Amino acid sequence: MKPIILIIFDGFGMAPARENNAIAKAKTPVLNEIQANFPSTALQASGAAVGLPWGEAGNSEVGHLTIGSGRNIFQHLPRIIFAIRDGSFFKNPAFLGAVKHVKEKKSNLHLVGLIGSGSVHSYIDHLYALLDLAQKENLSQKTYLHLFTDGKDSPPHEAAKFVYNIRQRLESLDVGEISTIMGRFYAMDRDNNWDRTEAAYRLLTEGAGEVLEDPVAALEKAYQENSSDERVKPVVIRRADKAANVISDNDAVIFFNFREDSERQLTKAFVQPRFDKFPRRQLNNLYFVAMTEYEKGLPFEVAFPPIGVENALGEVFSNTQKKQVRIAETEKYAHVTYFFNGGKEIAFPGEDRILIPSITTPHLEQQPAMAAYEITDKLLDALEKKIYDLAVVNYANSDMVGHTGNFDATVKAVEVLDRCLGMIYKWVLANDVILILTSDHGNAEEKFDLLTGETRTEHSTNPVPFYLIAKPYKRTKTSEEIIRSNIEIGGLLADVAPTILELAGLAQPKEMTGKSLLKILI
Repeated sequence: MKPIILIIFDGFGMAPARENNAIAKAKTPVLNEIQANFPSTALQASGAAVGLPWGEAGNSEVGHLTIGSGRNIFQHLPRIIFAIRDGSFFKNPAFLGAVKHVKEKKSNLHLVGLIGSGSVHSYIDHLYALLDLAQKENLSQKTYLHLFTDGKDSPPHEAAKFVYNIRQRLESLDVGEISTIMGRFYAMDRDNNWDRTEAAYRLLTEGAGEVLEDPVAALEKAYQENSSDERVKPVVIRRADKAANVISDNDAVIFFNFREDSERQLTKAFVQPRFDKFPRRQLNNLYFVAMTEYEKGLPFEVAFPPIGVENALGEVFSNTQKKQVRIAETEKYAHVTYFFNGGKEIAFPGEDRILIPSITTPHLEQQPAMAAYEITDKLLDALEKKIYDLAVVNYANSDMVGHTGNFDATVKAVEVLDRCLGMIYKWVLANDVILILTSDHGNAEEKFDLLTGETRTEHSTNPVPFYLIAKPYKRTKTSEEIIRSNIEIGGLLADVAPTILELAGLAQPKEMTGKSLLKILI
């Protein structure tokens, strides 16, 4: 078989070439040449096509899971929603264990997580259901909320509205109060910026932050200081004459975020017995519940354990004695490994992994290249060894820089991707291998609202491209073919793995429900 390279441009969707489309604005001669000369189509990457509720934007976790598994998997979000609807949510053993612990220890229940309209990491109805549970279990005066503001997968200044609505819900239920607020920049770092995680932990356990009485006013103050929701500094919500309602010995914590990767650092600070990333106030007899299994082996309760995925693409290659390599920078490393492998942490036999450290900067818009050139060098070095049958590579630029909302920086990020693609494209044609270029969800193609001009930092529901690049498939396409490939949906993200298997001459396992795209492409 010919070696196959799968490149995933993260957050690289398809949309009309309007003024808010950073991809269309960018100079992309390599991508233009590929589009004009190789088979391509559009893939659905949001909503029901990736196991999410109808109309929900896709995300990196779901996208890589769907691509790698070759099937449409019922994702955490709808799974938890249905548990609320059928009542099983309120009988969940992990939640009831937290309730029992609080009652026995005469302690407090803390609900911790992200708020916003994005639904990538959390969902507001899940928090509301937990408040209903607290009221039902007579914990009205023992429930405290610690809220992370979004501004990345949601509009940059919507948290004040959400906090207002949450406070209204608390008053109507007569349950709980808001104790702390901070941006996800601190609470959800996944790039080993432990100073940010330390600031979050100290706010939650010591009340180390600015003290304000009104949570909505706290956010409005942050906006006046030119802060987006993502970067709201740690704030304690309390009267000056009262102590902060922080997480303490014997308390119970329910972390209601359901996406795994961005919750790991803060969770480890709470639950790991031996923790050395920063000095911490270690809590005793803490009952900690995670909505999902953030990482296997951590000592906490899991409300919704993972659903097993067997015979994902990487496992099929491994079982047939094929060698593979995964390459990404820190920001997306979990996506090409853990998520791509169907939620399995350990590499399959024959699977090598190359991690390129992400740059440590709070301002990605100033460095839109990120680690793209280093990733390209590592990929070409790996390919030159001529030992790999499959290479899976993620480029984070169009997504991560897109999340800043900076249009010009996103354009530059896309142009960096095109230059990197050019180096790989040249090698592919010279060595007669197969290159597949696709994405996991949209982002960079819609960077502001065309009607209001408001910056968009979140993902889109747009389809993503799929290009099949190899010498035998090269031919000049008509303008009609190019237009059609840009507007007609040819498949789903779940179809990528079956396509790769057919190209590799490997049998598609029965667990994969996707279909090969070769029939419509060539």
